[in-house]
Amino acid sequence: MSGSGPTKVADDSAFAVEARRQLAELRRGADEVLLESELEGRIAQCLSEGRPLRVKAGFDPTAPDLHLGHTVLLAKMRQFQELGHTAIFLIGDFTGRIGDPSGRNATRPPLDDEQVKANADTYREQVFKVLDPELTEVRFNSEWFGDMSAVDLIRLASRQTLARMLERDDFSRRYREQRPIALHEFLYPMVQAYDSVALEADVELGGTDQKFNLLMGRELQKANGQPSQVVLTMPLLEGLDGVQKMSKSLGNYIGVEDEPNDMFGKLMSIPDALMWRYFDLLSLRPVASIERFRQQIADGGNPRDVKYELALEMVARFHGESAAEPAKQAFVARFRDGALPDDLPEVSVDAGEGRPLANVLVDAGLTGSTSESHRMVKQGAVRIDGERASDGRRVLEPGSVVLLQVGKRRAARVRLS
Repeated sequence: MSGSGPTKVADDSAFAVEARRQLAELRRGADEVLLESELEGRIAQCLSEGRPLRVKAGFDPTAPDLHLGHTVLLAKMRQFQELGHTAIFLIGDFTGRIGDPSGRNATRPPLDDEQVKANADTYREQVFKVLDPELTEVRFNSEWFGDMSAVDLIRLASRQTLARMLERDDFSRRYREQRPIALHEFLYPMVQAYDSVALEADVELGGTDQKFNLLMGRELQKANGQPSQVVLTMPLLEGLDGVQKMSKSLGNYIGVEDEPNDMFGKLMSIPDALMWRYFDLLSLRPVASIERFRQQIADGGNPRDVKYELALEMVARFHGESAAEPAKQAFVARFRDGALPDDLPEVSVDAGEGRPLANVLVDAGLTGSTSESHRMVKQGAVRIDGERASDGRRVLEPGSVVLLQVGKRRAARVRLS
């Protein structure tokens, strides 16, 4: 690669037309593409040269398990693959030992070698549930950093200034608040940026919280005589509550390793309005297919039927086509036809002289807060003994046993003592 940038391709050429089509697909669900014109030109150039784009995304092996929020980037990488490009799944076994401070208010503890290796092995097993192995390069950044000398690392650090590093929101906030910032944290953006140089990346993907690091990759490539990579940032996916980002600590996640029936049920429980967000960020369907679903709803169709398609696609991706339809049938039998699981939990709640429904839902573990309880009641998602509840302040009397349901997958038999 030279540093001159993409070759201009005639606007009316077949390559340019195909590049515009691909750009329309790739823009779906993205937060930003910096710059769109560069991506369109880079695609057209690669088509004219008969080579694929090199599309990079880095993942530090900080935990052993992935949830659907993590797979937003993988889904976008797979979309590039569907268009004929190469995905570079970069495992940050070197950067994982530094600890990325993005979006954090404190220094993240680095991992030891054993933790990094164990988590990296798990990542390799899980990512090919999304990515096409034939169009994927799995790389480790210890390949180039493992042998880098102290002199080389100091030279790399000399490429940026302290003032530039303090432009990052999390660094500047911690500096203003007089929170500690370890010197090694300033190295992280430079190390991530050098990964793009080592891999000669055409495009780098990352979450919105990674924008600073991704843009630094552009700068460092230019300084090394390479065309600057295009940066594509993806939003953070909301969890099952439709409000906060998907997180295991918040209990609003769908795990990649969740059983098919459980995964299907969780996906069917997301709010209807959030369904389109999941389609945009997770689905590999063409834009035209999603638009047909939108039109189907606009014409009076049932959102449930479209949500079935989302759940079927996700279960098939992570558990195989043979698991998808049985998961749907189990869901239909369990919820739409009114059947409840044999192992429906029974929970005892101290009702005193009477307790509001919103509080009982929290006590029974069916909602996370009274505000969520009231919101779910308002949405018509709460049932008492099969009847839709209309008031979260309704008092439930002691001495009774009631069947409480929240949404399509949370239910318990509650004994009010």
